[in-house]
Amino acid sequence: MEFLHTLWHAVVHTLTDTLPVVPFLYLCYLFLEFLERRVVSSESVTERLKHTKLGPLVGGLFGMIPQCGFSAAASGLFAGRIISIGTLLAVFLSTSDEMFPLFISGGLSPVFVILTVLLKGAIAVLLGFLFDLLFFHCEHEEGHCEHEVEELCVRDGCGCENHNIFYAAAYHAARVLLFILLVSFALTLAIELVGEEALGSLVINMPVVGNLLATVVGLIPNCAASVVLSELYLHGALSYGALFSGLLTGAGVGLLILFRVNRPMKQNLFILLLLVLSGIGVGLLMDLLGVESLLYAMIGG
Repeated sequence: MEFLHTLWHAVVHTLTDTLPVVPFLYLCYLFLEFLERRVVSSESVTERLKHTKLGPLVGGLFGMIPQCGFSAAASGLFAGRIISIGTLLAVFLSTSDEMFPLFISGGLSPVFVILTVLLKGAIAVLLGFLFDLLFFHCEHEEGHCEHEVEELCVRDGCGCENHNIFYAAAYHAARVLLFILLVSFALTLAIELVGEEALGSLVINMPVVGNLLATVVGLIPNCAASVVLSELYLHGALSYGALFSGLLTGAGVGLLILFRVNRPMKQNLFILLLLVLSGIGVGLLMDLLGVESLLYAMIGG
């Protein structure tokens, strides 16, 4: 009976975490279908979108909104070669999920919370620009930019060209959603069986070790990751830098979608590596510089 209760709880949590992503997924694929079919010079349009200098800034700002829908949409747009690698990572790094409401309800100073969100967004934007500067030309040299929007349809073998764009967008969104639901349910059930407290106990307030473990927890494509990290910080069991290590890598379901729809797979692994190194590096640097104390000194707390 207890297992059935846990099973039902996992189903409810999976639906609660996943369904808000649906509109973002659908609009993303609708946009891709529109580019493929309706825009006369779609190649020039997509190239202009990808070459825009402000991509990481826009991505970082949207990612700061406390939900993971934009990371889901960003993965689809990157797979269609509409946005750059820097823009994608800016969205991933700035995504905060449950941090903002938990910090506010946990009694932290609203000014401190806002500064934390802004700092996280600023770091995401700066790293996004850096990654575009370092790796944008590598994408072209390795042939990664030769993919067209229509390759998403070719890989799925959907025959969407025989249907209107609304049906085609719904088809692609449904396929990705099914994948997300299955993987999210498995992860949520595992977390329910293990317990969030047991998961939180893995992340201890130790230099370097705490950052590494928090980064691993942050990679879990589930809102439980940001909840665990935020709660640990509120209870003093996690340093400010380790909190950032976990939250910077917490891209929500964005990573799941990236691995589902983007090719080549080695590019996904490279993006994952950049995400992990960013989380660990920034977190360690923030603890070393005492950023938390500096923020409290700024607000007189």
